[in-house]
Amino acid sequence: MKVTVVGAGNVGATCADVLAQREIANEIVLLDIKEGFAEGKALDIWQKAPINLYDSRTTGSTNDYSKTANSDVVVITSGLPRKPGMSRDDLIATNAGIVKTVTDNIIKHSPNAILIIVSNPLDVMTYCAYLNAKIDSSKVFGMAGILDTARYRAFLAEELNVSPKDIQAVLMGGHGDTMVPLPRYTTVSGIPVTELIDAEKLNEIIERTKFGGGEIVKLLGTSAWYAPGAAAAQMVEAVIRDQKRIFPVCAWLQGEYGMKDIYLGVPVVLGKNGIEKIIELQLNDDEKALLEESAKAVKSVMDVLDNMNVNA
Repeated sequence: MKVTVVGAGNVGATCADVLAQREIANEIVLLDIKEGFAEGKALDIWQKAPINLYDSRTTGSTNDYSKTANSDVVVITSGLPRKPGMSRDDLIATNAGIVKTVTDNIIKHSPNAILIIVSNPLDVMTYCAYLNAKIDSSKVFGMAGILDTARYRAFLAEELNVSPKDIQAVLMGGHGDTMVPLPRYTTVSGIPVTELIDAEKLNEIIERTKFGGGEIVKLLGTSAWYAPGAAAAQMVEAVIRDQKRIFPVCAWLQGEYGMKDIYLGVPVVLGKNGIEKIIELQLNDDEKALLEESAKAVKSVMDVLDNMNVNA
């Protein structure tokens, strides 16, 4: 199996490293526009193989998409990272142009590939990739929910002083400040989280989760990479190994949750065909209202992209 990661920056390199470390694919190609950058990162990861004992071969390429030919899965992380004071929406024009170019080149060399989008603003860049890939929407989706739920679960584990392994959670909506964590669907070893933590503290954790990316930007001066890279790798693994994992991902909705023609975070079954099923939860009125508010925010940015004619 062959996986390509486009963008050898922090997120892309971390994703490639996790893929190699866990031997998720036989061949991992790292591609970047900066001369020698992907080659150096790939060589470094390959030289770690004798130490950490894995066989996955990593190679790098400077903008030569022929090296990515016949990839089974492609992770697109390309784009400018978010800087302090910059919203995800500020990135849209530049990153849409980048994602369009990358998608066109990937589909040219790997027409059957499944595309996982990590570029920001996530929901809209996934939409951009879908418009340009011109393949079934089940094969074009975005990484957001796994990262967001990971942050949510990490904060809960810290507060409850329990293992993060035992916390399960569902989170929906856009990747950003309007995301919708669902406490009703959050459990610790099967115990509803609402029985273990008071409402005020839980709400504080939810709010921290919503701004989790921004918290790291303030601390580092750039976007996070360890958790996003690992989250993308987990999605690749679910596809390559046909695991049928249930994950929240950014998916193209066609009537689900009463929404149409929008990319939004929802729980799905991920397997060898990409999104094999979109799961529709029975949301209560409050949850529906929050999801609709999130969808409205995402749609407004999708409209901005449409009006730019980047995909013409």
